[in-house]
Amino acid sequence: MTFKEQILEGIPAILPQPKPYDPAVNHAPKRKDILSAEEKKLALRNALRYFEPQHHAELIKEFSHELETYGRIYMYRLRPDYKMYARPVEEYPGKSLQAKAIMLMIQNNLDYAVAQHPHELITYGGNGAVFQNWAQYRLTMKYLAEMTDEQTLVMYSGHPMGLFPSHKDAPRVVVTNGMVIPNYSKPDDWEKFNALGVSQYGQMTAGSYMYIGPQGIVHGTTITVLNGGRKIAKNGEGLAGKLFLTSGLGGMSGAQPKAGNIAGCITVCAEVNPKAVHTRHSQGWVDEVITDLDALVARVLKAKENKEVVSIAYQGNAVEVWERFDSENIFVDLGSDQTSLHNPWAGGYYPAGLSFEESNALMAADPAAFKEKVQDSLRRQADAINKHTAKGTYFFDYGNAFLLEASRAGADIMATDHIHFKYPSYVQDIMGPMCFDYGFGPFRWVCASGNPEDLAATDAIACEVLEEMALTAPAEIRQQMEDNIRWIKGAQENKLVVGSQARILYADSDGRINIARAFNKAIAEGKIGPVILGRDHHDVSGTDSPYRETSNIYDGSRFTADMAIHNVIGDSFRGATWVSIHNGGGVGWGEVINGGFGMVLDGSSDASRRLESMLFWDVNNGIARRSWARNDEAIFAIKRAMEQQPLLKVTLPNKVDDALLG
Repeated sequence: MTFKEQILEGIPAILPQPKPYDPAVNHAPKRKDILSAEEKKLALRNALRYFEPQHHAELIKEFSHELETYGRIYMYRLRPDYKMYARPVEEYPGKSLQAKAIMLMIQNNLDYAVAQHPHELITYGGNGAVFQNWAQYRLTMKYLAEMTDEQTLVMYSGHPMGLFPSHKDAPRVVVTNGMVIPNYSKPDDWEKFNALGVSQYGQMTAGSYMYIGPQGIVHGTTITVLNGGRKIAKNGEGLAGKLFLTSGLGGMSGAQPKAGNIAGCITVCAEVNPKAVHTRHSQGWVDEVITDLDALVARVLKAKENKEVVSIAYQGNAVEVWERFDSENIFVDLGSDQTSLHNPWAGGYYPAGLSFEESNALMAADPAAFKEKVQDSLRRQADAINKHTAKGTYFFDYGNAFLLEASRAGADIMATDHIHFKYPSYVQDIMGPMCFDYGFGPFRWVCASGNPEDLAATDAIACEVLEEMALTAPAEIRQQMEDNIRWIKGAQENKLVVGSQARILYADSDGRINIARAFNKAIAEGKIGPVILGRDHHDVSGTDSPYRETSNIYDGSRFTADMAIHNVIGDSFRGATWVSIHNGGGVGWGEVINGGFGMVLDGSSDASRRLESMLFWDVNNGIARRSWARNDEAIFAIKRAMEQQPLLKVTLPNKVDDALLG
């Protein structure tokens, strides 16, 4: 059967043979046994409804075994036999170019080179799923292959509810993930609903089909490290010879060593999972691997002495590195942590004192004991970090809920007011005032042809657009423009592509629209193939997250989610090809609401009209909210946007003299 025939088959009438569990693949840890006996029966009923009754007797034993063994029903038997990767768009069956582009992005998210746990359909973050099971994948791909531009596919937390009549300007797909009632949004609620097969954690871009591998965060990470370096510079010097200590080499966190190299420092990134270490090293995202603390100390001292630019993966626990560097008096210039602490009890954080294998066994066998070990480790890690910051280390929270979970563990990380943390979020100190408030965020695109020459052409087009814009850019955003031009010029040599031919570039509303307009023109002229636009949810207006994206909102509204909801509604009727809205993301289930989009450019006048309308809203919705919070940079940006677009009229804040407040 050809690839196209397999896609069109959907859930096969004749069941494929069971597939053996492949130990060579990086698998998700066993999830906790949280369902009652009656709920397990319900989980089986829910799984079997995808199949004709004649298959139920055969499948029920298999699905029951999966539920007991792994804590979830993944339907491994239905994993397709073809290789999983983003094919050139014309290789997909279908009646709609937009639908084919979405199939391309789904397969990219499940590519073994991209996905963290590909057999469990998890892209990154330990639990960021594209689908809950392989039946959902097969059915979704079949629907996309059948749909026309007069239909919309509705996705309920991985489940394809079906194709509904719509119109050509409607989104081709509308995605929700984990949108449970607020009172049922605690971590154990997710465990239960996911085990039942009725909800899932889409992370940010996994469940939105817009993840592009670690490149998707490396630009923002580079900006963070660069500007962290600027904050600690004594005389305007760069990062040469300075040490950045952090942890995590999974999906998003895997960008850290590459960003450190681009920024020009020494990076030590600890990671306990040997498969994650091997993946990043084999992909060239980290230069060296060290498994011994004595060797690590010697290597770092040598790198400092020679002012090397090098990234080192330490295969071991970060807590031990922080403690050892303190006892050896190795000065850490920049410090952070990017382990998946939004998911601390199920593989997002591995405690010191236990091996990787011991942790995986304990989290499933005795969740309460594992939680205690994690909280002990967090207190220990915070103590070590405090010793370093007392010596002058600049430590920042990387928006991964490290400080939040450390505070819940009783670690010494609270400020003297006992309300705020003693360390800032990187959004508060760097990304918020420097980027998000001005409208700069992680714009990204994928060349649907799969042709590296198309990617090189789009890089050149984007660079030309930015250089022209920089000539008249106001002083307030000149640094951002220069950093982005330098980034795109070095994109090819930094070998950022993992999976699809994709690129990320921080740009404001003007930049995104001008670049997209230039892409669409090049497509119309036959210079490049179709292009898929998107962005990280970690952006100006897509996400309401009080401890990350909106942590620099100080008017009391950072715990509200109006912005994210308005964002996805507005994108829907302004021409997005697909839209998504999620509960949960990089900081945890119940801690954030985030939305994303995808847009296909095909060179048409329709695409031109849509990109102008949608991209303007997608950015300026967030700037308007940030300006209302009295953020000076956002007030500047929204006033500039109103000057450029007479139809835009935004309510501006009046500031109050502090003296009047006493």
